[in-house]
Amino acid sequence: MKVLFAVAEADPFAKTGGLGDVGGSLPLAVNQGGCLMTVIMPKYKKIPASLQESMVHIADFTVNLGWRKQGSVLWATEYQGVSYYFIDNEYYFYRDDIYGYDDDKERFAFFSQGVLESILYLKDDKPDILHCNDWHTALIPVMLREHYRDNSFYRGIKTLLTVHNIKHQGIFSKELLGDLLGMREDSLGARSLKFQNAINFFKGGLLTADVISTVSPSYAREIMQPEYGEGLEDIIKKRKDSLSGILNGIDYNKYNPYTDPALTAHYPSPGWKKKNKEELQRYLKLTVEEGVPLFAIVSRLVDQKGLDLLEPIMDEILSLDLQMVVLGTGEKKYEEMFHHFACKYPSKLAAMFIFHEELARKIYGGADLLLMPSCFEPCGLAQMMAMRYGTIPLVRETGGLKDSIIPFDPDTGFGNGFTFKSYKPEELLSAMKKAVTIYRDQKAWTHLQERAMETDFSWAKSAQKYIDLYQDIMRRE
Repeated sequence: MKVLFAVAEADPFAKTGGLGDVGGSLPLAVNQGGCLMTVIMPKYKKIPASLQESMVHIADFTVNLGWRKQGSVLWATEYQGVSYYFIDNEYYFYRDDIYGYDDDKERFAFFSQGVLESILYLKDDKPDILHCNDWHTALIPVMLREHYRDNSFYRGIKTLLTVHNIKHQGIFSKELLGDLLGMREDSLGARSLKFQNAINFFKGGLLTADVISTVSPSYAREIMQPEYGEGLEDIIKKRKDSLSGILNGIDYNKYNPYTDPALTAHYPSPGWKKKNKEELQRYLKLTVEEGVPLFAIVSRLVDQKGLDLLEPIMDEILSLDLQMVVLGTGEKKYEEMFHHFACKYPSKLAAMFIFHEELARKIYGGADLLLMPSCFEPCGLAQMMAMRYGTIPLVRETGGLKDSIIPFDPDTGFGNGFTFKSYKPEELLSAMKKAVTIYRDQKAWTHLQERAMETDFSWAKSAQKYIDLYQDIMRRE
């Protein structure tokens, strides 16, 4: 069984967030589970030169987009035993960033069409299943049915579309149907894409893919509700019999407290957590105190992450016996908020508005708690990474956070973190106060750390669930 994993980003080639983490780690785990998965993605300018140098030329071909005939080059390389293919067009992908351009609609329509054309040149890797991810590749099942249904070479190829975040859908002008996608307004593909007075790439994929999935069981249930479905909840409910929720995992080799070079001391050496915390406090210019819990926020600074809950209670939070570090980039209003409070409480709050992988792991290794009060969270990976390093998550019960964090009960010792339900500042503050209280009981805290570190978020279980899903897809008519 051969699966071609079509994705906009994959670590270490290109990554902006969790999608890149999945693109870089799921294929290896699936292959280790006995299935053959290869990856295809755009050949971006920002792919490290050392990785580009290992690529070999496979083919030159033409991609038709409406009236456009765009040249493309297919490259390939192998990384950690996984075959990666790259669709190259300098006009679309030789840019400084992956997303954020006015012509993203055309760039990812080109990529989607290019994926289908490139299959002709994959030789022994012709897929049984095309596994598509988010709106960037949601056109693939639409185009497969619209443009290739009478081509015997493509007959029998099945499609899976995974929803990593339904908030971002690829909604564009309906004039693109003919101009860019080469579809008549009355065609099946066009009807699947129409959304209000526009077209919606995600909607088309959700309607035409053989099977759909999300990145956690709770998120699969949530996106059938108006408050989470972003206008597509009725489509999701219509496809509920073809919907699965599979929790993501993390790369245990990359996020490894035994060997991580970002750490000052490694698990399980005596006092390893204390040494990392002291080093982190010095690095952040916070007061070096062992008995004060250090909370961390390692996140994109956007509304989704629940940061608006913090502003009305920040003074009260920082009056508690705790410290806080913030690492991330995002909306100006949140950067300004954290900058204000860092200036007001310089010995208690440090804020760095950058994206830095090694520093993030240094924070996971040295902090005591990770704060994730998300408004919604399809899966979330930061809580899993933090727990790997003995840093306890404090999260709102939504999506993958609800599926991965069990509230700690100090009486029974059961649980691996702290949670709160209602999206209210006072609920978040109450949960933080509870965490600070339990932190003072070092026996209970040590037990909680052990419980967190023992929780298995490696890819093995999740990869097997994907393999089971692939087998189910192949059995479908």
